[in-house]
Amino acid sequence: MNHTYVIIMAGGVGTRFWPFSRTSYPKQFHDVLGTGRTLLQQTADRFDGVCPPEHIYIVTSALYKNLCQEQLPQLTDDQVLCEPIARNTAPCIAYACYKIAQRDPQANIIVAPADHIILKEEEFKRTIRTALDATAEQDILVTLGIQPSRPDTGYGYIQYVSDEGTEESGSAVRKVKSFMEKPNLDLARQFVDSGEFVWNAGIFVWNVQAIISAFTTHLPEVAEIFEEGKAAYYTNNEKAFIDKAYSLTKSISIDNGVMEKAHNVYVVLSDFGWSDLGTWKSLYEASDKNADQNVVDGHVMLYDTKNCIIKTPKNRLVAINGLDGFIVAEYDNVLMICRKEDEQKVKAFVADAKEQGTEFV
Repeated sequence: MNHTYVIIMAGGVGTRFWPFSRTSYPKQFHDVLGTGRTLLQQTADRFDGVCPPEHIYIVTSALYKNLCQEQLPQLTDDQVLCEPIARNTAPCIAYACYKIAQRDPQANIIVAPADHIILKEEEFKRTIRTALDATAEQDILVTLGIQPSRPDTGYGYIQYVSDEGTEESGSAVRKVKSFMEKPNLDLARQFVDSGEFVWNAGIFVWNVQAIISAFTTHLPEVAEIFEEGKAAYYTNNEKAFIDKAYSLTKSISIDNGVMEKAHNVYVVLSDFGWSDLGTWKSLYEASDKNADQNVVDGHVMLYDTKNCIIKTPKNRLVAINGLDGFIVAEYDNVLMICRKEDEQKVKAFVADAKEQGTEFV
């Protein structure tokens, strides 16, 4: 029997991708890369051959249940887990892991966000299998660490012990020494130069007993809440139980709540063309560019324009002259024009747009 399961976290709004990503239609449900598949669909496709389709679980907001089932019609109601309120990643992961444990106590689980891109799919699968082999044999918590190509300040970092790995997988799986928050540029340079740090991809692998044990030890109040749901999972009582559970649980990330505290954490050193696609600039960097270093998706005429990312509706002709290093994004009656280097201001735009009316956010 295949004991491999996948949990896809698909509940975020992706504010930094406004106006494209909205509360009613977040970025994971869009075809951001112009491939004909949305980010959510691409994420599910990625695990083809890794686990059976019936072992893929999506955790999302109750608002997005229909979107998930429209885009992944193979999923049953039991495979779409609806959170009544956002409580960060620890409760989201706990819900799915405790539910899966009820069905398969030998489950070996991959947890992945719905909005990442991975360019080297086969290398990704090979890396995932390395992690699965390690977690099938040992009660360890594994995270994927991306070999850094530059001193990026937008990612968290993982420091690993270079000469301490698991017995089964040797050098590929390393003991984690510490997790570091997003650094400033000087610190990021030191991390990269040391050769002891990788980017934290936020993709996890563990067997279900290891993660339940970790919740029991490090987040006992979360463990207690979701343990009580044993009789409710896969029944008509599940929704009522989860509504109550989420009203009781605190908002905390899996990194802060478990990974940074546990002593059995390992990292698989990885290089599979990864981006978390968190911002317009990261989309620009991950996309194909024309001769003027522009990324264009839309019906666009460009003049004396370079180093821009332009994403506009196909049914609107857009003429642009004289821009260098800008984001031009239009979606559903909102147009944003912003310097790429000022993309951190997008969150402020969203806050101000709320005052103009909820239909704009």
